[in-house]
Amino acid sequence: MSLKHPFLQKKHLPNWSKMNPNAIEADISKALKIAGATIQAISEQPKNTSKINYKNTFEAFEEGLEPLNTAWGFVSHLDSVRNSKMLRKAHNKMLPIVTQFYANIPLNPNLWDIFKFAAKHINPKDLNPVENRHIAETLEDFKEEGADLNAEKKITLKKIQKELAKLTQKYSENCLDATNAWEYRVYDKELLKGLPKSALQAAEESAKKHPLNTPKNSDNKRPTWRFTLDSTSFIPVITYAKNSALRKVFWCAYQSVGRTPPYENGGLVERILHLRHQYAQIVGKKDFAEHTTSRRMVRNGASASNFIKTMQRQIKKHFDAEYKTLVDYKNSKDSESPNRLEPWDVSYWTQLHQKEYFEFDEESLRPYFQIEKVIHGLFLISKKLFGIDIKELESIYIDTDKVAAAPYAEVNPTGLAEVWHPDVKLYELIDIATGKLLGHFYTDWHSRNSKRSGAWMNYLRTGTRKAESTPHLGLICGNLTAPLKNKPALLNHPEVETIFHEFGHLLHHLCGNVPIPSLNGVNVAWDFVELPSQIMENWCWESASLDLFARHYKDQSKIPEILFNKMCASKNHFKAIHTMRQLNLAKLDLDLHRDWILKEEPIDSYLENQLKDYQYAFLNKPKPITCNFGHLFSSSTGYAAGYYSYKWAEVLDADAFTRFQKEGILSASIGKKFRDTILAMGNSKEPLQLFEDFMGRKPDSKALLKRDGILD
Repeated sequence: MSLKHPFLQKKHLPNWSKMNPNAIEADISKALKIAGATIQAISEQPKNTSKINYKNTFEAFEEGLEPLNTAWGFVSHLDSVRNSKMLRKAHNKMLPIVTQFYANIPLNPNLWDIFKFAAKHINPKDLNPVENRHIAETLEDFKEEGADLNAEKKITLKKIQKELAKLTQKYSENCLDATNAWEYRVYDKELLKGLPKSALQAAEESAKKHPLNTPKNSDNKRPTWRFTLDSTSFIPVITYAKNSALRKVFWCAYQSVGRTPPYENGGLVERILHLRHQYAQIVGKKDFAEHTTSRRMVRNGASASNFIKTMQRQIKKHFDAEYKTLVDYKNSKDSESPNRLEPWDVSYWTQLHQKEYFEFDEESLRPYFQIEKVIHGLFLISKKLFGIDIKELESIYIDTDKVAAAPYAEVNPTGLAEVWHPDVKLYELIDIATGKLLGHFYTDWHSRNSKRSGAWMNYLRTGTRKAESTPHLGLICGNLTAPLKNKPALLNHPEVETIFHEFGHLLHHLCGNVPIPSLNGVNVAWDFVELPSQIMENWCWESASLDLFARHYKDQSKIPEILFNKMCASKNHFKAIHTMRQLNLAKLDLDLHRDWILKEEPIDSYLENQLKDYQYAFLNKPKPITCNFGHLFSSSTGYAAGYYSYKWAEVLDADAFTRFQKEGILSASIGKKFRDTILAMGNSKEPLQLFEDFMGRKPDSKALLKRDGILD
């Protein structure tokens, strides 16, 4: 099967080179048939109390969908990291078919009848607590997705799901294509004053790698610096460029992503919002926020909005004071435009203020964060805390075209495990106490045109945790600073936090010990899923953990104590400003899904009014980020009506980390407790119960503001 149907290969570490886009249609069609046959077999069972049991209903359903889940997961993953015209065409052809199939499952009346019958007649005492929770969660999933609706409403739901899949995929493609379509070349180095040497070198090397297609007799040898909207190219300019006009060019370009033809997303956003609202109302909810939050920790959309409003009120005084400080500071240095703060000024004047008042420049840390050492340190910290050992495995990249042209044995005579790009690395994760292999994972850290922006974690396989244990398979991706010709990849501190953050998600999956895959790992309430990721960022700020990996790439020296103290002193520099931006995005999200949808008003003007107390009073008002906000609009649900989860989970992580601070930053016993009560448990219990199992009490709602220095 693995040769003829590469996306259905059962090999734990798949051969990526065999996954040719030409095979997608046939492979996914086959996976759909397998899943369909399983559902039909379950549905056609007679309602016989002596024969119906957990194994031939709920367990069979779980196992029967696995081939499709995995195969489509491979396709979606490659669409994110190795996008091409052929892959996009094949993916988009099958997307509505796959979407329709999944949408049909809870709307299948025969399957729903069998599940209800089974749930009623299976004795809970014959099952373990996780199996009972699996039944309860499955029933709630079906109800939430319209299982109890009449035939007419079910047909409408199917149509909505299908259209949402197409629209959100197009939105995502527009963002990627618009980002790739823009570049900016500078020929006068004077314009680039203020930029770090690393950014200048990267821009110079980029220009050489991407020469302009000009006549042969033209002068292509003059110094050129090429910039793009990739974060590692854009952020240094908007943060460090002394030339305000240059910063404005980049800011305007970023604002235009998703807002200009042929990559315009405005109409898609409105249609997506209307379809989500229609969906929610059909399944009996007031709006989409009510639909998405009803089974999360926050419980309803109103509570989510109140959470954001309460936090905004708590920090507003601090935000106003910080904003005034920033404007006053700019006025004291810039006599040409007094009392004028523009969107492209904030990052620039913030870092200058930090340099002057804390004598600290973020770039001074970069030499201490060589990516290989950061990753090694992360693994060492995880070993000390969670009792796991992580080792890199030798791997090989093979181009898909080579496999098509020659026997596989010839293109991979070593038999090494494959990766999907030369930059990708492969690791194994082992439990030290038992010696068991828990799983494998890939890392893919640098940007390229075929890869979507941002950073993320995903899983490709969920192993078994029953009588026999099989490994999990996951991945973490980012778009971090790449190595230069004469330098390794040297990260800034936020990029280090990104690695730790995504690895926290990965640990949640790989340490998962729940025997039912759909309840394992990151398959938890959305406002709980960020706890394991965000808590990991704390170890980027502690000397005991930093000393394990933060070494100067030239002489291996640790971060000097004076520099470390400056870093910590500036940790909460303009913290209310940064917090307000996150609250701004969360409110934007909730307001669009709860309030705007009830009004006939242009989104931009609506949000300008709604968010006025959540942002700066700029002279040139920025457009809302709606047209380039993949978290909200690049999938049918994603973080839609759930962006508040970042702040919600940040409260949990700030509180949970206090236990490490009290009992030992690298305490193996507390680390084991966190692994056993949080990482290993997935969705086997209610998230609040998991938190209480770790902390021994309910969360402290003020923990985050205390950590941020906003509350005493």
